[in-house]
Amino acid sequence: MIQLLDYRKISLSLSATLFALSILAMVFFGLNVGIDFTGGSLLEVEFTSSRPAVEEVYGALKPLDLGGVVAQPVGDQNMIMKMRYIDETQHQQILGVLRDTFAQDGINTVLERRLDTIGPSVGEQLRNRALYAGVAVLLAILGYIAFAFRGVSRPIPSWQYGGAAIIALVHDVVITMGVFAVLGHYFGVELDIAFVVAMLTVLGYSVNDTIVVFDRIRENLLHDGPRQFTQTVNNGIKETLVRSINTGMATLISLTALFVLGGDSIRYFSLALIIGIILGTYSSIFVASALLVVWNEHMIKKESKV
Repeated sequence: MIQLLDYRKISLSLSATLFALSILAMVFFGLNVGIDFTGGSLLEVEFTSSRPAVEEVYGALKPLDLGGVVAQPVGDQNMIMKMRYIDETQHQQILGVLRDTFAQDGINTVLERRLDTIGPSVGEQLRNRALYAGVAVLLAILGYIAFAFRGVSRPIPSWQYGGAAIIALVHDVVITMGVFAVLGHYFGVELDIAFVVAMLTVLGYSVNDTIVVFDRIRENLLHDGPRQFTQTVNNGIKETLVRSINTGMATLISLTALFVLGGDSIRYFSLALIIGIILGTYSSIFVASALLVVWNEHMIKKESKV
């Protein structure tokens, strides 16, 4: 009978390749972070008659000396403009110029839909807090799993279950960030607070899936003993595989509906969750569980040389 872990070298090699490519994408492309982290202003307006071209908007705003303005069409009539931090006076100047320039037959055709303004110090604070939150979650997960599996010390120590889970979580987050580095470079997709929320959600979902698999492995170890560890892990995966797939598919159906039918404000939040949950389901089986077997084989080889 074919066992899933018979292909662990292939799955781990695939994961390592995707992980390395994601790191390279972040190094060479960088992460296109939004004003949530850098500080600045975002203004969304609606042109009720006809939306001008991006170049026309740039030309109208150039005399205001706003620095690097980035304009992006949204939907059928709207446009988002991102720029450095602006005060209320500059805000009103921008609206006045747009209304004067793109009014048709004396009718005001420019309506303000949204203004988000974040100071540079606040953006830096949010960035630091997002980093601290991620590290705190990983450490808490490591401690919890090591404690929960303290009664299982053979054939591998309990902390290695936590270590495998953390590696799988980092795998999921880094590859997702790598995908968004590519999307940011080629399509201008930005990372904001919603992306951080998505990543924290992925961490929770992924570790839940991993613990379900590990818990079944633990039960099998307590029942069958530490012999034939690879077979025990395989059995644990098989016994939870249907549950993992069904849970993942049910979640993905809902997220896909949000991605397709939801508005622009949640589209990439949904996409981050979709990518992260697919990776989380995969890594619980082909990364975290496979690492347990690899570490056990390494320990056996090391003991045989003594």
